[in-house]
This record gives sequence, C-alpha cells and structure tokens, in this order.
Amino acid sequence: MDTTDLCFTPATELAAMMRRRTLSPVELMDAVLARIEALNPRLNAYLTIDAERAREQAKAAEAAVMRGETLKPLHGLPVSIKDLEPSAGLRCTYGSKFFEHNIADFDGVVTGRVKAAGGIVLGKTNTPHYGYKDMCDNLIGPPCRNPWKLERTSGASSGGAAAAVAAGLGPVAHGSDGAGSIRIPAALCGVFGLKPSFGRVPNWPNADIWAARSHNGPITRTVADAALLLGAMAGPDPRDPTSIDSPPEDYLAAVAHPLEALQGLRVAWSVDFGYAPVDPAVRHLTAAAAERRMAPRMSNSTRSPSSLPIRPRRVAYCTNSWASSGRNSPTRAAALIMLTKASATGLRSTLAIPGTLSSSAVICGPARPGILAPCA
Repeated sequence: MDTTDLCFTPATELAAMMRRRTLSPVELMDAVLARIEALNPRLNAYLTIDAERAREQAKAAEAAVMRGETLKPLHGLPVSIKDLEPSAGLRCTYGSKFFEHNIADFDGVVTGRVKAAGGIVLGKTNTPHYGYKDMCDNLIGPPCRNPWKLERTSGASSGGAAAAVAAGLGPVAHGSDGAGSIRIPAALCGVFGLKPSFGRVPNWPNADIWAARSHNGPITRTVADAALLLGAMAGPDPRDPTSIDSPPEDYLAAVAHPLEALQGLRVAWSVDFGYAPVDPAVRHLTAAAAERRMAPRMSNSTRSPSSLPIRPRRVAYCTNSWASSGRNSPTRAAALIMLTKASATGLRSTLAIPGTLSSSAVICGPARPGILAPCA
C-alpha cells in the first residue's frame, strides 16, 4: 500500500492492521505528517502541528504492539483536535489573535479521553474566532480552504477538522457543534459529521457551563470511524454536570448490526423539516431510500417533527438539512442519512448509532478530493 492509500484507509482498518502487525504506527504517522507537510500550506487545515511528539508517541505505540500489550481502541491512530479545546503543551488559540501564542498547560476532556484511548494527538485544527461563524477564517493566518476547490470555504467552525479528514491529513478528527459547526463543514467537505446528543460527550473546560450549547463530536470519512472515535469520547464526567449519566452504548456494534441496535425505536423521516430547501436530486434519492430501507418491523413516520408523539424514549430523526449546501448537493446525492443501508448493501453510509441521534446530517462524497490529486 502506498502512502496516499494509507492516508485514506479507514481508521477501523488501520487499527486492525496495527493489531495484526501488518502496519506500524510509525509508518502511519510518517505518512500522515508527510501529507500534512505537502498540503497544509495550501489548505491551512491545521494551525499547529506537533510532529516531534507525535513521532515519539508513534514509536512508543509500536513498541507496545511488539511487546504484545493489550491495545486500546485508538491505539496508534493520529487524531486532530479542534483549536477550541486545550491540549497540554500545544498552542491553544481559540481561533483568536488575542491567544495566538497561548500554550495550554492542561488537557480538555476530549483530548484527555483521546489519549487515554491510545490516540496520538498530532495537531490542532483551524477554526474561526471562538468558533462563532460558518466560514473558517481568522486573524491568525490564511483561511482554511475547501480541499475540493481551494477558492471555496471549508465551512466552519470545525472547518480545519473537516478539510483535514477530506484531504487525508489524518483519519479522524474532533469537532464541536452548536448551530452547525460539525454538520456544515462535513457537508461542504464531503465527509461524515455527527452532532451527538447534548451531554453525550462532556464539555470541559467551559466558562459558562449552564449557558453552553456546544456538542463535541467526530468528523471522519466513514460511519464506523465516527463510531470508533465517539466511543472513546463519550461518557459522563463529574466536571460537566450536564453530561449524560449513563455510559455510552457500543457504537461500533450498532454500525455493524444496525437493525438489532434500532429495535424498539420509532424512526421519523422528514425531507425538509417543513422549511429547509433541498436539492431535487437529493430529495428524490433520499425519499426513495427511506421508502426502500425502512425495516419492516419498525414503525415509521413521515409527519413533520411538530406532529410527532413524544412518548417514545428515543426517536431517530433523519433529515436532508445541509444536504443542499453549496455545490456538493447534486453530485454527492448519497446524502443518505439511512439507518439500515449498511446491513442491506454493505456500504458505509449509515447512521445507526443509538443514543446519539440529533439533527445531524451527512454527505458521503468520493474518497479523495480531485483538487489535490497532483499533490498526492
């Protein structure tokens, strides 16, 4: 496998290869860092790269594999952290000129959990000033660009995370979302983004925790990779009193066996939530998919959300919102947010992750941005 293929291999497969000793964490890290060095000057997906420490930790991860140690879920995998989250020893700018040279002296909860799960933090991804808007520019440097077409925006505020994943500058990325900050860049960059239920992933540190509406979540190239990262990030934390008390479910198992995971749920599907413009091609394909793929044993509804009963403990909402964003909607019409597609067709486009369902949207595009092919 050449280095470009390696940089676009799903994280679940990379983890399995390292467990089989057919891939070294050092080989993987070197490939990712080389691609970042080649492409990040054009993309500006990363604000900070921690190459030296990342390579040291990759060597330690390789040694643990060779010693036959029990490996944690993210063992040896490069993970990027959005630059609204502190990571000890790394610059933490919050996308703000005021904090351009600020160095964090502690880990936020997501960084801590990524490290505890064996992941290697390789850098901090670009974000606008305090993550306040949907375009990824700030006063620290050039804006983050869309890897499919460099003169266009990556979306934001997790724009650096989405651009990095789309361009093969890391297999998985941390993002955060209050009003679209995972979903917008995921749609514009053609990757998978999930805004989990509020409190499923703790939010700490937080200056005003009771007023916060930020949801930490994964940005990846496959649904299974999102399940892998979410499983490492999710779970209660006493430092965040709004975090969900119950432990997270097995999201990887849910992706592998979606029909079993969804037993007892009522599935509601709306083409547009009653207000959102949806590209006609996306509307046609997702409507056909919803009719074809709904499991016969599950009840379903196409009524508007306002008319849905609230008695079920959990309701899975599928929607096309963000599917019509920008130039991507007609050509990436597999904006499928389908709960049963993986088991039915063997593809990776499924959102069968119980306990984390919100108004998240996905666009599943081609594996690699063509704009960067010459740089591969």
